[in-house]
Amino acid sequence: MSDPVTVSVLTHRLEAIVQEMGEAMLRTAYSQILNSSRDFSTALCDAQARLIAQAEHVPIHVGAIPWAVESVRDAFKGRVRPGDVYLLNDPYHGNNHLPDLTAFVPVFVGDEVAFWSVNRAHQSDIGGSTHGAYNPGATEIWQEGLRITPLKLYDAGELRDDVLRMITTNVRHPHDFMGDLRAMIGSARVGERRLLALTREYGAATVLAAVDEILDGAELQARRCVKTWRDGVYRGETTLDDDGHGFTDIWIRATVTKRGDALTVDLSDSHPQVSGFVNSSFPNTMSAVHMAFAYLLEPRTPKNSGTFRPVRVIAKQGTIVWPYPPAPVTLATNHCAQEIAEAIIRALAPACPERAIAGWGRRFRIAIKGVNPRTRKPFIWHMFHARPGGGATVVGDGWETAGEGQAAGGIKFGSVEVAEARFPLTFEHHEFRADSAGEGMHRGGVGAVLRLRMDIEEPAVANTAGDGVRHAPYGLLGGKDGLPHRYRGKATCSWSSPPAAAAMGCRRSARRPHGRAIASTAS
Repeated sequence: MSDPVTVSVLTHRLEAIVQEMGEAMLRTAYSQILNSSRDFSTALCDAQARLIAQAEHVPIHVGAIPWAVESVRDAFKGRVRPGDVYLLNDPYHGNNHLPDLTAFVPVFVGDEVAFWSVNRAHQSDIGGSTHGAYNPGATEIWQEGLRITPLKLYDAGELRDDVLRMITTNVRHPHDFMGDLRAMIGSARVGERRLLALTREYGAATVLAAVDEILDGAELQARRCVKTWRDGVYRGETTLDDDGHGFTDIWIRATVTKRGDALTVDLSDSHPQVSGFVNSSFPNTMSAVHMAFAYLLEPRTPKNSGTFRPVRVIAKQGTIVWPYPPAPVTLATNHCAQEIAEAIIRALAPACPERAIAGWGRRFRIAIKGVNPRTRKPFIWHMFHARPGGGATVVGDGWETAGEGQAAGGIKFGSVEVAEARFPLTFEHHEFRADSAGEGMHRGGVGAVLRLRMDIEEPAVANTAGDGVRHAPYGLLGGKDGLPHRYRGKATCSWSSPPAAAAMGCRRSARRPHGRAIASTAS
């Protein structure tokens, strides 16, 4: 057993490493979705593919990383060498969805892989039949983008340029993609260097022994918290509006059994898989379950593989939470991941009312592809403005315009001025949506209203995706629901977007005309 002080120091050193990896990524990435909206995550795993540290970025990313590490490790068993770099984005091989490209750097101690340094980043474009990766018309995964199964990009330090050429040929903006990929690899290399320095400073045996104790300690903290909740069998349900292909009122049902210091989460009664892209890959579903569990724990409990040992998950293949391939899944990191988490939280609210969270606003997104008349260069802009509000708790109001529950504030909308400087946009109106939050002892966070002007000279293409037009963020424990989205469209590009959050106690793709385009959104 390691000295407790040493274990505590190493816990914080590992957390500092993933935070530094995140800073390196933020300062070097090319695309707006990464260097402004911060839609990426960093993590460290050990040789057993156990998550040992994660930065506080996007929760839905990180919970699936162990499945991805396991997939890469097993695909290249016996062929992993120092200097290697691996890529993966395929959700049927351990990833969340195709836009989240993941870079892996193996970290050797002696002749053996001791750790994996990981960066997962949402790409501005990953190919497929529409720009920006979200294809509302997709009925199979091949229509959503380039599928990268476990792949070696660097072999013992040597770039496989033929592989890189194949990937960049299949994305719309290869220059920006290359810059983002280099940033991802650089971020993972930072993790590698810091881990090697840590093992030199403390000794590999001490660090590896401490990892076991860090995971065991997180498990102990999680079980102590769960043990204070009321025993019982609890049920929760949430509903998506539709999948855009004829399936409406799509339900996620969670039956949660709490006994002692452990939980069993049964999702097998969820809706059969659907035609559209709201299906959830199995790693994404597991990440959503772990995300919901983490939200209910003590905030200071480390979030690693040990934390989630008290949770057993039951799912049925062929349902929306575990579809058979080749079902499309791209929207799943938002919907149905958020609904999976919310069904579990709603189920457990009677067991731990002091920890439950009311409903967060749902996602509304626009991705626009066009040519910037100021630079004559093509662009893809992802709208992260007009964010919905966060759900209330028994101790306070929800956060205003915090974004969706699957990111919990980790994805930012960034500077309006920077967006206007980089893209042909003018933000005419961007403010809180008054009286949009659910009322209660503590209210939800309000959403936003956005009026946006696009000054373009050539035809541009916009695709949209979201949920929450008919099903508003839920109130909890007597609190009221928040307002639903208001979407509206016309020839000059007018939308209404995300709802506010609830109190405690539509999916479209369109080509827009050239000229001056106006978009209005309300959350």
